Amino acid sequence: MSDVDIPRTARLAVPSATALRRLAVALVAVAACVAPFQLEPFRVFQLTMVLVYAVALLGLNLLVGHAGQISLGHGGFFAIGAYTAAVMLDRWDTPHVLTLPAAMAVTFALGFGLGVPALRLRGLYLALVTMTIAIFLVPLLKRFESVTGGSMGLTLSRPEPPSWTGLAEDQWLYFLALAVATAAGLAVWSLLRSRVGRALHAVRDNEIAAEVMGVRLARYKTLAFAWSAMLAGAAGAVNTWVIAFVSPDSFTVNLSILLLAGIVVGGLGSTFGPLLGGAFVLFVPTLAQDVNQAAPGVVFGVVIILIMYVAPRGLAGLAGRGGRFLDQALRKK
Repeated sequence: MSDVDIPRTARLAVPSATALRRLAVALVAVAACVAPFQLEPFRVFQLTMVLVYAVALLGLNLLVGHAGQISLGHGGFFAIGAYTAAVMLDRWDTPHVLTLPAAMAVTFALGFGLGVPALRLRGLYLALVTMTIAIFLVPLLKRFESVTGGSMGLTLSRPEPPSWTGLAEDQWLYFLALAVATAAGLAVWSLLRSRVGRALHAVRDNEIAAEVMGVRLARYKTLAFAWSAMLAGAAGAVNTWVIAFVSPDSFTVNLSILLLAGIVVGGLGSTFGPLLGGAFVLFVPTLAQDVNQAAPGVVFGVVIILIMYVAPRGLAGLAGRGGRFLDQALRKK
């Protein structure tokens, strides 16, 4: 029997791009749940930090990739969230779980406040203004030594796993970070699929056209800053749980630059961009240090250039091209 004689309903169904994407998400979810039981504690710690950075990059992706605003100050919001949690743990002996909403509330308010004066700025001018947050925050934290611990920082306790879970400390911290990252990812996904997401995309693509269509630019640009800062603050709080130590020198302007590089390399406006960017932020600087301890910045820069040359739309865009190639190959069969 020839291929022409085979009824269409009897032919092998070719999975669509949507089905392949759902399959990829399911595989990632399964791997995320299994990983801490298969890896050694140090690798589990590394994956936990990838999730922490992914939460911060979710916020930065919302602002840069979907709202079209540039920020070089998200390392500052990360630090504010970390210190909010640290001060609550150190001074008031607050339960760890309560420091997360507190850090989110503080950074949301600060992000909203920054969004108001930033309404008149765009492009490099906006980037320079936001970068001042990361620049002056470090000496400010050192100045208030009685609260922040100054240059010596604060040493804290980690959240202990409940006995009923049977988990080790590193596994418990991993699942806490995974829960926060999952909740943040679902919240951003829902937001972007709503009318708010369409308004943000309209502002990104053409502000004048968006305003003509009735989009209130001031409202959505300010809220984008606030939401983005809130997620960076949430990441900072979880970072405090994992590291159990905060110091001003851990939150220099280099962190803000690294986060922006991470989301660009991961893929602006993409679903998996923050996760891939989180892996980039954690692993690439370490690898650059191992390759050349005298000039790790040179190695780091070369890696970024190579990635951008091979994948102009980021690692997520490269993965997307691979998925489309696979989809076309399956359909030809």
